[in-house]
Amino acid sequence: MLSLCVVQHTEGEYLGLMEDHFESRSIRFHYARPFTAGGSIPATADGFAGLILLGGGPYGLASGTILPSMAAELRLARAFHAAGLPVLGMGLGSLLLAAAAGGHVEAAPLRFQVGTATRARENALAGHLPAQFPYAAYLRDRARLPDTAEVLATDDAGAPMVFQLPGNSLGFTAHPGIKSGMIEDLVMEFEETPDGVPEGLAALAAHQRAIADALSEIMVGIVKVTGWMA
Repeated sequence: MLSLCVVQHTEGEYLGLMEDHFESRSIRFHYARPFTAGGSIPATADGFAGLILLGGGPYGLASGTILPSMAAELRLARAFHAAGLPVLGMGLGSLLLAAAAGGHVEAAPLRFQVGTATRARENALAGHLPAQFPYAAYLRDRARLPDTAEVLATDDAGAPMVFQLPGNSLGFTAHPGIKSGMIEDLVMEFEETPDGVPEGLAALAAHQRAIADALSEIMVGIVKVTGWMA
């Protein structure tokens, strides 16, 4: 049975709707919680079939409160890549993935955006990325992707929403399995919140069913690209 290492940065953000999809495929996942007492980041990729880096609420890599475990996570992402194992980054995790692959991260304000992403090429995610799909992104800072990255989808402003690195690693600027409750928990967990949270939550609630529907196809593509075909 495959086992994935999932690095969690806050109490509020976790795999969300993706948990059921992994469990239905008999793919196990182990949460590493460095923000808890006694929590730590694995030193190596040993024993895992892949790495998932979750979002981090208001934490940043270039501005605001810098993610305390940033250096350790960059080392871990590079260790998985060196071992030929896939890394899936979402939100802040996508910034970590881009930086670990040779890109960089620039300062950008904390934001909560709900919109519609557009596929950049027809065979993206092994042909399983919908032509358009709703997204809800909660993060600060912005990735400048390495030249080796291929953009699979863009957001409403034309910025990368989904990207793939050579081989089997994927980045999602927005968590594809997000739940409204995760945003509510982030708002309660941290003093710093972005503008427009009530309006964003209302928009997310209106798109929640469509996000879940899109995830069903997106997950097929994720497991195909990453090789997590348990």
